[in-house]
Amino acid sequence: MRKILSILGAALLGLSLPLSGNAAEDQRFSDVPSTKHFAEAVNHLAERNIIGGYPDGTFKPGESITRGQAAAIIAKMTKLDMTTVTNPGFKDVSTANGYYKAIAALSEKGVINGYGDGRFGPNDNITRGQMASILIKAFELPLYKEPWNPDYTNSFKDLNYRNSHRAGVYSLYQLNLTTGTTPTTYSPNAPVTRGQAAKLLKASEEVKAEIKVLHPEDYGGHEITNVSTTAPDVLDAITHYKKNTLYETDMVLHLVPKKEGTATLSFSVDEKAHKNYTVQVKKVNGAFQVLLDEANGPFAVPLELWMKDEIKKEDRPSIGANSISLKTVEGKTVNGNMSFNSCTNPIKQYCHVVQIDLDGDFIATVRYADGTETLYSIHSVLDESQSFYTVSSHVINHHYMDVTVDEGNKNLGEPILPNGYEKIATVKRMNGTNTFRITPKKAGNFWVRFPSRMWTPDDPLDGRVQFGILVVVEQIGPHLHIEAEETVEY
Repeated sequence: MRKILSILGAALLGLSLPLSGNAAEDQRFSDVPSTKHFAEAVNHLAERNIIGGYPDGTFKPGESITRGQAAAIIAKMTKLDMTTVTNPGFKDVSTANGYYKAIAALSEKGVINGYGDGRFGPNDNITRGQMASILIKAFELPLYKEPWNPDYTNSFKDLNYRNSHRAGVYSLYQLNLTTGTTPTTYSPNAPVTRGQAAKLLKASEEVKAEIKVLHPEDYGGHEITNVSTTAPDVLDAITHYKKNTLYETDMVLHLVPKKEGTATLSFSVDEKAHKNYTVQVKKVNGAFQVLLDEANGPFAVPLELWMKDEIKKEDRPSIGANSISLKTVEGKTVNGNMSFNSCTNPIKQYCHVVQIDLDGDFIATVRYADGTETLYSIHSVLDESQSFYTVSSHVINHHYMDVTVDEGNKNLGEPILPNGYEKIATVKRMNGTNTFRITPKKAGNFWVRFPSRMWTPDDPLDGRVQFGILVVVEQIGPHLHIEAEETVEY
């Protein structure tokens, strides 16, 4: 990508000559036939004098460009003001450099950075990875958040989580602006050709024009938070740092259309104010338009029901749900067959999203395709302004919990159990281990203590400390829920 931008920049600054008699024809350059995938972009940008060809009538689409040339093209394409710029202080970019103003303007905006040694490298070829990061920032495109698993790379095996351009590549990929050099590699250090650059630049500009952006200043300067949407196949709602830096707290909201349809959008703009919109995505003259219509009253809130810690392994198939039903804690059926979608994070196993638009406490029963069944406790509260729901959930552990204490300690000793504990739960030690299976019987709580895990600190003011298992059994409707973990008692 570096090469592409540099070549394009050179063409822009030094070779933008008047077009020959071929200008009126489909093939503007002798080496860019209309059959090439980048031909339309090359001709379009040339017509706008963003890029130019060579004196011999060629465009040389397979050549690469430098970082300096890339800066010149992007600064012109994004219409940056280069009349007054602040010197970025790169030791290899003097004020006499032909690309100085473009580099300074892009640096001031936070679009480009130099190397760790204080250089910018204006004559270095720009790479595919660098190009991805620059396009996201230059065109103010949304920066998608990757799944939290550091090993998830969008199938590009050469982009691990330490790569500084990974987020930019991932975002371009989500916006359908880039693909890999193979199904499993992206080649982030490879240069970009002039033809590829033209196509990327035109596509980025077109995608930006379709995205609806909501700014904090549109809502009294309040930060946009608690964003939720429905119909993820119609619209992506992506919060993004306003100035493209991880240190900014001023977030904007990008609404990225994906297909024609209707969705809902909800978000908070301060602690008490909430906005609800019906969103229409339409195509007009071949381009998406995102239209917002403010609505009264709360929308349904998407809620993720996930069997916690169930991560999908590469060699395991996805486990979907056959059905999801919802009841009140009193046992009254609210919805015997809820609509649901799979979670968007592909590494989460046993994970589905439902829509909640009710106030109160509920129990959802999820029946999975492998025959398992999981209960979820759902707590939903409608705020005082009657404009949005706050919803939370957790798995109901109603069978038992296994807790391991000080694994490997052969001198743990027998557990010390309080009087009456057996009315609340049974505690059974697994043979030859320090793992205890705790099965609930009724609501209540107690400690399981161990002689070898009791000690008194040197400072008498700290008191006596005991390590053990805290057991808490809660009644949730007709079901018992158990929480048990190794912890410390003072």
